Amino acid sequence: MTKTTASAPVLSPRALNRATLDRQLLLRRSGLSAKAAVGHLLGLQAQNVKPPYYALAARLDGFAPGQLSELMADREVVRIVTMRSTIHTHTTEDCLTLRPLVQPARDRELINFRKGLQGVDLDRLAVLARELVEAEPRTMKQLREALLAEWPDADPQALAIAARCKLPLVQVTPRGLWGRSGQVALTTAEHWLGRSTEASPTEASPTEPGPTEPSPTPTPDATVLRYLAAFGPASVKDMQTWAGLTRLRDAFERLRPQLRIFRDENGVELFDLPDAPRPAEDTPAPPRFLPEFDNLLLSHADRTRVVPKEYWGRSWQGNQAYCTLLVDGFLAGVWKLTGDTLVVEPFDRLTKAQQKDVTAEGQRMLATLHPGTPYDIRFGTVVEK
Repeated sequence: MTKTTASAPVLSPRALNRATLDRQLLLRRSGLSAKAAVGHLLGLQAQNVKPPYYALAARLDGFAPGQLSELMADREVVRIVTMRSTIHTHTTEDCLTLRPLVQPARDRELINFRKGLQGVDLDRLAVLARELVEAEPRTMKQLREALLAEWPDADPQALAIAARCKLPLVQVTPRGLWGRSGQVALTTAEHWLGRSTEASPTEASPTEPGPTEPSPTPTPDATVLRYLAAFGPASVKDMQTWAGLTRLRDAFERLRPQLRIFRDENGVELFDLPDAPRPAEDTPAPPRFLPEFDNLLLSHADRTRVVPKEYWGRSWQGNQAYCTLLVDGFLAGVWKLTGDTLVVEPFDRLTKAQQKDVTAEGQRMLATLHPGTPYDIRFGTVVEK
C-alpha cells in the first residue's frame, strides 16, 4: 500500500453498495430515456433476448419494452459481443467504439482455439467472412459450413469463433425484439449501421459522424471515466474485470490528478470521479428484480459490494444462471416466471415489511413487462437441489 492510499478515506461495503446502486440507477428509478440509459450503463448484458428489457424495467421510470425494441428495430441499439466475450446491447455509438477498444481481448481469445485453426490464415478468414455476412446475414452454422469449404481440415466451431473475434458481428433483427422470435443471424456492424468501426482518436470529427464517416475509437482514459460514472468507486482490477482487458493501470495513473482516491476495508485503492454521487450508507435501497447476468453483479473484481460472501455462487448452478433479487441493495434471492406465477426464493428469511415491498416491486415489474397478464406472486423454491 502506498502512502497516498494509506491516507485515503475508507469506504465500507455499504458505502460502496449505495454509490454503485446510485450510478446503476437502482436507488431510484431514473427519468432517462432507454437509449440514454443504455449509453450511461455502457451497455446491458444480453446473453438472452429478455435480460436488457428486465434490466431497464428495474432502472427507469415509465419504461415500456417497446421503447428498447423500437431502438433495436431502428438500429439505434444493437446486440454484439464486447466485454468479457459476451453479448451486450449497446448504443450504435458504443458498438462502433467499444468493440475496437476490447479487440485485444478478442485476439487473445483466439489462442484458446489455435489447435483447431492450424493452417488457417486469419486475415484471409476475416476477409472471406466479411464477404459472406455482408452478402446476406448468416447464422453461425452457415458461417461454419462456408468457412469449412475453404479450410476443410480446421475445426468448424473454431472457424466461426475466429470470424466473431476478428470481425465486429452484430445480431440482426428480428433477434432481440420484444415479443418477436428469430434465430441469431450475423452481419458486420459497419454493414448494418452504415458506419466504420476503424478510426483513431485524432481522426475523430468533433461533430456527429456522417453515414460513411468513421467513429472515433475511445481511448482507455475516456472509457475509464465512463466506467467510474456507471460502476465506481472502483479499482483498476474492477475495471479490468468489467472489460475483460489487462494493462489499464497506466490509464488510471494518467487520470489520477483529476480523480478522488479512496480505499476499501482491505486497503485496495479505489478511484472515483470527484463529483460522482456517494450516498450515505443508510440511504434506503428498494427491492429490485434483476435479470440473469445483470452487469451490476459482474463488473467488479470484488463483488462483495453487492454479493454477500455467504451468498457467493447462489445465483447460478452449473451452466444455469438465475434472475436475481436485491433487498436492501444486496443480493438476497433468485426468482423466475413459471406459467402464471412469479416465484421468489429468498436466501434468508424476509421481514413482513420486506415481503410486502418485494411483492409490490414484483407487481410493478410484471405490470411493466407483461401488462394485462394476470400473475400470482409466491415465495417458494427456484433452485432445485
